[in-house]
This record gives sequence, structure tokens and C-alpha cells, in this order.
Amino acid sequence: MTPQKNDFADVSVPRFLYGTAWKEHETQRLTELALRQGFRGIDTANQRRHYYEAAVGEAIKAAIASRLVNREDLFLQTKFTFRSGQDHRLPYDPAASIATQVEQSFASSLEHLGTAYIDSYVLHGPTQRIGLAPDDWAAWRAMEEIHDSGRVRLLGVSNMTLEQLKSLHNGARIRPRFVQNRCYAAREWDRHIREFCAANDMIYQGFSLLTGNRDVMVRPELVQIAKRYGRTVSQIVFRFALDVGMLPLTGTTNAEHMRLDLDLFDFHLEPAELHTIERLALT
Repeated sequence: MTPQKNDFADVSVPRFLYGTAWKEHETQRLTELALRQGFRGIDTANQRRHYYEAAVGEAIKAAIASRLVNREDLFLQTKFTFRSGQDHRLPYDPAASIATQVEQSFASSLEHLGTAYIDSYVLHGPTQRIGLAPDDWAAWRAMEEIHDSGRVRLLGVSNMTLEQLKSLHNGARIRPRFVQNRCYAAREWDRHIREFCAANDMIYQGFSLLTGNRDVMVRPELVQIAKRYGRTVSQIVFRFALDVGMLPLTGTTNAEHMRLDLDLFDFHLEPAELHTIERLALT
């Protein structure tokens, strides 16, 4: 089943993304598999340390060549990653200005992915844990320029605190439309950032929803909800994410799990069940 979509800022955004991190030389095969299973949103980054963006592009090329999809069917999201998040395989000149690094990385992403435009371009985390540094603003201004050129449709950020997000939102000329964070039940599933997103026309993308919450996955309350619906616990976690307004990511390498992840759009959880899951790590 192809996931339902939201029309967001004139861009059709799938309600589920397939994440391509940490797949190395299996990246092309697994991305092709995800596309065959029905995923139309693909998340990657020009960060060879954790992603193999060029292999994602090969998968997209193969899927288009086989007429499985057209480019217009796809939502492609990639990221600019600062030097501290990279290894030696840099997509830009480390001696260049931040603005030039952003432009070089972006041009490389277009080449890797075989496309003339990117649907969502994300700042892959700020340079420091507290506040935003001049380099963060320089990168964002460069991303705004790329947006102005028409080569990017939407901008986003990743791995940001609420305070950093508020600062960027208030100071940006073109505001972020996505926030992609690791989502922990122990932190109330990033509730405060989700609330800020909901109030400010942003979509919260949650990753590590399963791997970051293994202790919650075995809680009897969650197991009971899964039994009630005849679903897996993983499906209930993803349905919870959808019902509270998240755009979830999955990075599964299993074809059956991919199918199950997309088989979520014919039911909703009850408000009491959402409340129970919201508070699982707090009780």
C-alpha cells in the first residue's frame, strides 16, 4: 500500500519516509526494495560516514528506468552536514567558506540523486549543543539562497533542541518546514518540539522510533493495544506517531516489515490509547 499524502506548502509529502542511513553497500538494494514495497519518500544525506547517497541515486535511477516510479512521484530529502559530522570523504572543500561548502554539497547531492531539484533540504544538526553559532546561520543563509534558486522546494533542520529551533524560526528569512529528531519515549516523544512544530506550520519527522525505544516496546500496555487491533507492536508505535502528527521514518531492511509499516492507514488509535503511549516511559 502506498502511504497517504499530505499537501504541504504546495509539495505532496508522503506520510512515511524510508531512511537510508547505516546501510553501506546494501543501500541500493534496500532502497529499491523500499520503492517496490510502496515507499515514495526517501531520506538520505551527503554524509558518507553514515549514508551512501550515490547508491540511493542508483536505486532511484533503476526504479525510474523500470517505470516503477517517475521522479514526480518521489519525495527526496537530503542534508548538508558540517565537517564535524563527516569522515575523510568530504563532499566539499573544507577550506572553503560555509556558504561555498553548502553549495558544493548540494551540487554533489543533485548529481548523486540524478535530479534537478530536491524536495526537502535539511541542515543536519547545528555546530554546537546550545544556541546557534555564526556557521549555523551561514549555512542556513546559503540554504535559503538555494531555495530562492528553485532547486529546493522546502527546507528543514535535524537534531535541534527546542531553544535552537525557536531561534532559527525567529531569525530565518525562509523558515524551516521540517524538524527531524531522534524520538525517545523517555523524553515524552519530543512533545515540546512537536507542539512548537504544530503551532508554526512545521512537520515533525521522528526517527529511531523503534530502536530508540526498545524498553518501551515490551511494555504490557503497548502489547495489549497491539493485540486489540491485531497488529504488531511496531505498527502500533508507527500508528501512534501518525496519530499525534509525526512523519515517521523507518530504516528496516526486511521486506515484510516494510509492507507492514505501510499497512497502517485503515485504522486510528483511540485518544485514551494515545495518552497511554505518550506516558509509557513516565509511569
